Formats: sequence, structure tokens, C-alpha cells
Amino acid sequence: MPIHNFSPEVQALADEILAYSLQRLKDDPPLDGPRTADDLFNEVGNTITAKGLGGHEALEVFTNVLAKACISTDHPRNLAFIPSAPTEYSNLFDLVVGASSLYGGSWQEGAGAVFAENQALRWISDLAGLPASAGGVFVQGGTIGNLSALVAARAHARGKYPNTSRWAIACSAEAHSSIASAANIMDVELLSIEPGADRKLHGDAVGVAIDNLHATSQTRVFAVVATGGTTNLGIVDDLTSVGAATHERDIWFHVDGAYGLAALCAPSVRTRFSGVEAADSLIVDPHKWLFAPFDACALIYRNPEIAKQTHTQHASYLETLRDDSWSPSDYAIHLTRRVRGLPFWFSLAAHGTDAYTEAMEKTLDVAKAAAQLVREHANLELLMDPELSIVAFTRKGWSVVDYQKWSDKLLADQIGFIPPSSDKGQAILRFAIVNPWTKISDIKMILDTL
Repeated sequence: MPIHNFSPEVQALADEILAYSLQRLKDDPPLDGPRTADDLFNEVGNTITAKGLGGHEALEVFTNVLAKACISTDHPRNLAFIPSAPTEYSNLFDLVVGASSLYGGSWQEGAGAVFAENQALRWISDLAGLPASAGGVFVQGGTIGNLSALVAARAHARGKYPNTSRWAIACSAEAHSSIASAANIMDVELLSIEPGADRKLHGDAVGVAIDNLHATSQTRVFAVVATGGTTNLGIVDDLTSVGAATHERDIWFHVDGAYGLAALCAPSVRTRFSGVEAADSLIVDPHKWLFAPFDACALIYRNPEIAKQTHTQHASYLETLRDDSWSPSDYAIHLTRRVRGLPFWFSLAAHGTDAYTEAMEKTLDVAKAAAQLVREHANLELLMDPELSIVAFTRKGWSVVDYQKWSDKLLADQIGFIPPSSDKGQAILRFAIVNPWTKISDIKMILDTL
């Protein structure tokens, strides 16, 4: 099986794959849904065989069976978790990335691709008001982005407080689960702080909690994490006061904006992120609300040199890369990496930033209209006015079982994918509206079932 043998059979398969990809882009994406492993095995059997199925047959198994057992994240009525809505340009360019065998770990091997990625990172940095010296890297997702930033923060703190033996991360009780995961991986404590009555983390509460911890234990907080749009409800912490309280105590200020910071490009909500310009590091996932395919998290540092000193890996065969060039592997917990930021860059470069602002504002408008429909619905109660594009609500008289039954039927009927969530122990429903193709008529179709 020669690696470079583009035979007629391979050419035919390439045409089939391109046809499938283009057809999916041209048509409305199917919603589809999961099937059991036993059910799938009964239909396709063992797909890994000694002689192979052949390219055409394997593609048929995927397109006719396996792909249909996955839920399309870009369906306009997939409003679950935080879905995805990649542009056609970004999806098509993802094919280029895969076909080009590009390596994105070092400048030496991927200078052109890394240059492009860095321009996309620069756009985000400028939106956040970070200095021209800021920079970073695209990593797999928000969990890796947060962990990488926090590891750099601890390394920086160790240099300033070398006699500290126990460390802690401070964050809101509403922070993303990846922060607790990072604390567990790093074997540090988690100082969980209750948000205010407005559900936001505020600087005064952060200051009191940190001062109390420092006064009563040998543990030192090395990073404070504020959230630029919580996953469940889309709440933006009081970044200005949290950042001020953090820096007054000589502590690293990290903003987890995996979902919400994308809205920095929307003038209508830009002021809600005031204070992000003080961040020592931040993340935002273009695969969530910036119309890029999975997987791409932008991790940006105010002072990337700190991250480079922390994350650069050393080995005899790597030392040839150690110069002043920008190698993405030096800025996060990874070495080998694909150039996952390129599809985002291509779409951004091709469409222009004005198109991104327009698409972002469109999703925010749909969220406002959806909230109004919930208010007017006889059976529903709006949990809170949406701050960004997440609309959360309850159905009067329903239990957890009722919510799940409704969700299961909604998917089975191919109307939408909206699994239940919870808030303060209460079952809720939520729309995460990040797809510019989601119309208010889609929202009405779903609400009509309630």
C-alpha cells in the first residue's frame, strides 16, 4: 500500500468524499440521533477486517449508517449545551488542512500556517484590548486552554513566592467544570466563591475570600478565574472589579470566555466585558460562537514569554527549534498539533470581520426574541433576561422526568435537540443560540410543543 499512489480508485473515492461534503453543505443539515452500540453492530458488523472493506464501501457505511447515528451540531434547532455553526468557508478549508498534512507545532515546519493563525489570534486580542505584545495559540478546547493558562500562572507564582508549598485557584461557584478539573490535575485547592445576587462574581467577594484563606492557612491563591459568559446561563462576571481585586493581591487574572467572549465583536454587548483588558490570560472557543469547525480554542496571554518558559519542552531532537521564532508548541500543554486555527482564519479572512459582527448580532437578536416568546407563553416562565444568547426557562408543573420525556420525543420527532439542564437544583430548559441560521420560526416550532 504505497503512501503516494493516487490511483484511479483513490481519485474516485476523493470525488465521492468531496461530493458528500459539498452536498451536506448545500442541504440543510440533518438532526439525526444516537443508536445503541448493539443496534449499530447488528447493521454494519465489524468494520475492521483483514482484507478491508474498500474505500467506497467504508464511505457508504459511514454516510448511510454511522453519520446518521450522530447529532448534527450545526442544525439550526440543535440548541443544546453550546452547539456549533461553522461557515461553509471554514468547513471547506478544514478539508484543505487535512489534505495538506500540515504540522503546526513549530515555526520551522509550519511558518505560513502559524503566521495566519497568529493573525486570527491578534484579532481576538485586539477586541479584548490586550497589548500588542500579547499572543498565544490555538489548542483543542476550553479545558486544555484553561489548564494550560493555569499551569503558566502557577509557574509564574512559584517564581515570586518560592517558599509556598500549597496553592489554590479561586473562582466562582458557577465557574465551568474544567476549572475544578484543572485543580484536580494540578493537585491544587479550589477556592469556590459564591456569586452575588445578580449571579455574578464580584471583586469584593473575591478579595474577602482570598484574604481569609491567606490569613488562616499556608495556602496561597495563584490565579483567579472569572467567567466571560457561563455555559449554563450566559452570565458575565464583573470582570472590572474581579480583575482589580486580583491584581491588588499580586495574583494572575484569567478569564474563561470559552463561550461568551466571542461576543466581543458585537457592539450591542461589548460593554458587558469591560475589564477583560486587564486579563493575564483568556480563552475563547471559535468552534462555539465564532463559526469555526471543531476543535479550536484560542488561548491568549498578556505576556506570552511566561507561557513559553513554562511550556517549552526540551529534548535533544527539539533543540534545533530553540530560537526566537514563534513555535505554538511552546505556549500550551501539547507538542504535536494540527493547525486547528486555520479554518477559522480562512473564514475570517474571506468574509471579513464585519460579517462576523453581523452574524453575532443576529444570534443576539434571535435570543431576545426567543426570551419574549417565552414570557408570552402560558406554560413557561423565563428564568432570567438573557445577558448573551442563552435563554433559560422552566415549564410550569413539570418534574425532571417530564423534561426528559419531552426532550427525548423532540429529538425522536426530529424537531430539535434541547436536553434539560438544572439551576440551583431546579430542572430547566435552555436554548443556546449561536447559529445565525437559527430563525425565530425555529424557536416557535419548539415552543409549540410545550
